[in-house]
Amino acid sequence: MEIPTNSTGVDFILLGFFSHTQAHAYLFSVVLVIFTASLMGNTLMILLICRDSRLHTPMYFLLSQLSLMDMMLVSTIIPKMATNYLMSIRSISPVGCGSQIFLFLTLAGGECFLLAAMSYDRYVAICQPLRYHVLMSSKLCAHLTLGSWLLGAADGLMQAGTILSFPFCRSRAINHFFCEAPSLVRLACADTKVFEFFMYICCVLMLLIPLSLILASYSLILVAVLRMRSSAARKKAFATCSSHLAVVGLFYGAIMFIYMRPKSHQSGERDKVVSAFYTIFTPVLNPLIYSVRNKEVQEALRKWLQRL
Repeated sequence: MEIPTNSTGVDFILLGFFSHTQAHAYLFSVVLVIFTASLMGNTLMILLICRDSRLHTPMYFLLSQLSLMDMMLVSTIIPKMATNYLMSIRSISPVGCGSQIFLFLTLAGGECFLLAAMSYDRYVAICQPLRYHVLMSSKLCAHLTLGSWLLGAADGLMQAGTILSFPFCRSRAINHFFCEAPSLVRLACADTKVFEFFMYICCVLMLLIPLSLILASYSLILVAVLRMRSSAARKKAFATCSSHLAVVGLFYGAIMFIYMRPKSHQSGERDKVVSAFYTIFTPVLNPLIYSVRNKEVQEALRKWLQRL
C-alpha cells in the first residue's frame, strides 16, 4: 500500500527530456542555442521598441510585453533543465516546483489574453482606422496589459496552491522536464476529479475565450480586407495579420493539446514533446516572425546598427 506524504522536505524528481547519449547531447546543445537566441531576440525587440519613438504605439507596446513574457517563460524552465542535465541532478524542491507552476501559468495565461488584445488592436487599425486613437488609447492599452498579467497570475496562484496541497505517493518522479500541472496531478494520491474539472473550467476561460475573441477579430478583419479596392492595401493588411496568426496558431495549438484533453488520453513522452513547442520554440519564433515581416522594426534595427 502506498503511503501518501505531504512533507515539504521531500523533493520531486524531474525525469527530464534528455539522456546522456551523443544524440541527446546534440539536441541539448540545440536547445541551449535556441534559449540564447530567444533571450537575445526578445531583448533586442524590447530595446528597439523603447529606443525608437516611431514604435511608441499601442501595437508595439503590446509586442514588447509579449517579448517580456517570452523571456521570462524560457528563463523559468530552461536554466533548471540545463542545470539538472549538466550536473546529473534531477531533484526539484516543492517550493521550486510550485514556483515553476505559478510562473508558467502566469506567463502562459497572460500571453493568451495579450494575444487577444493584439488581435483587437489589429481589428481597430484595419476596420476603424479613423477612430484608432480613441478606441485603442494608451490608457486602454495599459489596462489590457495589466489585466493580462493579473488574470494569468490569479490562475497560476490558484492552480499551484491547489496542486501542492494534494498528498503525493511514494513515487514523486515527474515524467517531464519541468513542473507542469497535468504531470503533477497524475502523481496525487487523492481524488482529483473536482480539481480536474476546475482546471478544465480555467482552461475554457484562459484559452477558449481569448481564442474566440481572436477569431472574431480576424473574421471582421478578413471581411474588411476583402472589401478593399487597393491590392497593395490588401497585401499590407494580410502581411501584418499573418504574423499574429502564426504566433496564435503555434501557441494555442500546442497548449490546448496539453491542457484540454481528458486525463486518460495523456501520455508523458508525447506531452513533453508538445510542451517543448510553447516553452522553447514559440518564444524564439515570436521576435523572428514580427521582425522579419515588419518593415518598421527592420528600419529601427538598421538605424540602431548604424549608430553603433
